[in-house]
Amino acid sequence: MRGDEERSNRFIMGLGFFATALSVIVLDQVAKFLVRANVSLGQSIPEQGPFRITYTTNVGGAFGILGNQGFLILVTTMMSIAAILLYAYYPLFNRMPAKIALGLLLGGAVGNLIDRIFQGEVTDFIDVGAWPVFNVADTAITVGFVLLLYYLIFHARRQRQSYEPKDD
Repeated sequence: MRGDEERSNRFIMGLGFFATALSVIVLDQVAKFLVRANVSLGQSIPEQGPFRITYTTNVGGAFGILGNQGFLILVTTMMSIAAILLYAYYPLFNRMPAKIALGLLLGGAVGNLIDRIFQGEVTDFIDVGAWPVFNVADTAITVGFVLLLYYLIFHARRQRQSYEPKDD
């Protein structure tokens, strides 16, 4: 009976991981499609304000770094995706918060990879004050990274506490 419960738990964890990734990819690609179809390159809606939809593109990495290094960015993205997929099956990440965090990272990486492959550049459109313009995939990567850090810090503390010898 224990084996059935363990298989069911692994299935649910995997489902959470892949459903999160797929949701990010779909939301990211739909949002980018709508922006490309309805906003002119460089246009902001509204024209002023702290939060705007501003259609820009980015051939570099995050915040435009490594501009015109498309091959390097593609290779590092593919390596990152492979690492995320491997970590998703590592026992340390066998809890739903870790699976969600990894799913956000995977979905964001794949969302921007789709743009790089099919558009030759990444579509950015979320314009918040002084920050560089970004997109849904970038947001998922950032949130996933923060959640994963939080999980690792507190999970590692719990692991350490459970292994510390008790004074009797």
